[in-house]
Amino acid sequence: MDLRVARAVKDNYELFPRQMKVAARWLLDNPTEVALLSMREQARRARVPPATLTRLAKRLGFDGFDKLKEIFADSIRERPKSFAGHMEELVARQEGDGVLVGAMIKTLRDHLSEFAQPSAIAALAAAADLMVESQYIFCIGFRSGFPAAYLMHYVGSLLGVPTVLIDGIGGTADPALRSVGPGDVLLTVSVSPYTRYTTQVCEFAVSCGAKLIALTDSELSPIAKFSEIVIRVRTELPSFFHTMTPVFAAVECLVALIAAKRGSLTLEALAANEAHIEAFDTYGLQARASAHCD
Repeated sequence: MDLRVARAVKDNYELFPRQMKVAARWLLDNPTEVALLSMREQARRARVPPATLTRLAKRLGFDGFDKLKEIFADSIRERPKSFAGHMEELVARQEGDGVLVGAMIKTLRDHLSEFAQPSAIAALAAAADLMVESQYIFCIGFRSGFPAAYLMHYVGSLLGVPTVLIDGIGGTADPALRSVGPGDVLLTVSVSPYTRYTTQVCEFAVSCGAKLIALTDSELSPIAKFSEIVIRVRTELPSFFHTMTPVFAAVECLVALIAAKRGSLTLEALAANEAHIEAFDTYGLQARASAHCD
């Protein structure tokens, strides 16, 4: 995607009318579709009138939407990639279980492959560096984002990383937030539809001096503007629900990077954890040195 267009959208996003904001999100979140689909089809998928796309293009300094579309077409011409727009029709055509499952897996594969792009690798590495250097890593995610936030907290603790899970049990403001400050990092999982409490926590933590790492589905999500680093995750599926698989993959990449960067500290923490597990006989099927068959 052309960086000038992305920058112009981000700089002016808060000034856009409501429907134009929807169209702007479509623009940044679906660059391949913008380049390949007709304006009318894009308007249908973005759920805005076609005229809104025209007004957005002119707001960004183009004569019309076709001129804006050319910019997107030029940006993907040298690195074409498949897009999942046709997946929606697969369900409507009812071509069978195998087609739907195949469409699901292909979409997930395409989402995950984006983490191998240089920009995604750079974001993940920068986030891992920030987390390794932090005093505490606060982890937050609600609804479908909670399992991924918990995974970061759980695996991070196994690596000896000082993680704190913010769960807001019972809808209360988490007491752990009282200690957040400079030197800390807040890892936040937030995808559409965004929860108000997540945004409030991020604003509070940043105001206290903490740095925010956002695992989110759009560079225009409510927490992106507060973030030190944004790690983009794709969540759309050819079904009625969104996927969190890329979010888990991003967290797993982060913990792998953190483990490698901590080196011997990681080995010491894992050894201590294994000794603890063995002392409590945690795993029932774990082999013991004294076990034998008669």
